[in-house]
Amino acid sequence: MNVIETSIPGVVIIEPRVFGDSRGYFFESWSQREFDEKVRPVHFVQDNESRSSYGVLRGLHFQKGKDSQSKLVRVVSGRVLDVAVDIRVGSPTFGRSVAVELTGENHRQFFIPRGFAHGFSVLSEEAVFQYKCDAFYAPPSEAGIAWNDPSLGIAWGIPAEDIILSPKDTANPLLSDLCSRQGILFDYSEDLY
Repeated sequence: MNVIETSIPGVVIIEPRVFGDSRGYFFESWSQREFDEKVRPVHFVQDNESRSSYGVLRGLHFQKGKDSQSKLVRVVSGRVLDVAVDIRVGSPTFGRSVAVELTGENHRQFFIPRGFAHGFSVLSEEAVFQYKCDAFYAPPSEAGIAWNDPSLGIAWGIPAEDIILSPKDTANPLLSDLCSRQGILFDYSEDLY
């Protein structure tokens, strides 16, 4: 696999080696050994899959404290714009984001470390999205940031009037509101692993 660094250290794009011929293609979508060597040691404990239609925006989500999660995400079919936002207070890249287009054709994966919020918008008619997490889903620890927070300036790749949100995501606060709440965000000086 080829690991592509982004503008935020630790957030990486992974391109697998795809072998194709007249029958189709083959690629290794996951190797613990290679991931540990090239990205970082992570022990994933849960795999999730979602199917969404055009305009669906899921995010920006994260789990707080001891339940924080790393995610390795990919698209099986369709196209999404996937976004990671640094929410580690004190980080030189605090509040900055990295976005990457993931498709069923490019087979790219995106690694979002602990200490980041994550979200994606569906650019195609439909998308099937898979992700690995290194901590179990913990409803009491889930939190979110408003998808349209002007301080983040995320261009989601679809017109605002086409965006479809869950009721929960319509109520997510601005990042600045979370900064004033003790213990919600992450401390850059803490080792989250």
